[in-house]
Amino acid sequence: MTIAEKIIEFFNELEAPAISTPEVEVLNPLLRNETKEIIDKFYSRYYNDHKERIAFIGINPGRLGSGLTGIGFTDPVNLEKVCGIKNSFQKKHELSSRFVYDMIEAYGGAATFFKDVFISSVVPLGFVRRDVNLNYYDIKELEQELTPYIKEQFEKQLPFLRRDVALCIGKGKNLKFLSDLNKKEGYFDEIKVLPHPRWIMQYRLKRKTEFIEEYTNLIKECAKL
Repeated sequence: MTIAEKIIEFFNELEAPAISTPEVEVLNPLLRNETKEIIDKFYSRYYNDHKERIAFIGINPGRLGSGLTGIGFTDPVNLEKVCGIKNSFQKKHELSSRFVYDMIEAYGGAATFFKDVFISSVVPLGFVRRDVNLNYYDIKELEQELTPYIKEQFEKQLPFLRRDVALCIGKGKNLKFLSDLNKKEGYFDEIKVLPHPRWIMQYRLKRKTEFIEEYTNLIKECAKL
């Protein structure tokens, strides 16, 4: 199987976790046929080979990005404009996606970037509470409830990921959870960390170019290993 086929199989078999945490709903874009078609087109275009990718591990999908398109850190605007995949979703930018795709351009473009990297997240599906994005770690009960599911989904992704190094996106609670989990399960030999795009865009926008360089330098360094 090609890497594309393995990834598409992972998404085709992906089911939402059963959660009992009050007021929390799962964002599952795979319930839409259009999102399934987008996933097929995207991975067939950029991953039609046998090269394992560096895991680029975010938190969990948000409503305006991969919680809609199914592609990590990819909003409908960048999906169509940069990746060339037309879609019927409202063309609204998502903050993290804006940073990531500016970084991808600096890296050498989508084809070059996706040849090295697979954008993932600790939880492959997102969450909302009262129509607001929710991180898996925002509620301790939810984090504990999701941990077996998270382990299961990581194990299913390993066949198309490099095991020597991975990138954690987010230096706070996401890094702590992922590092602790990796120590127990041994998914990756080493996890390197980068600041989260949303944090950069909200609080360090004037230094955006500097952070893009930090991202591209580290990813290129890992790609050469």
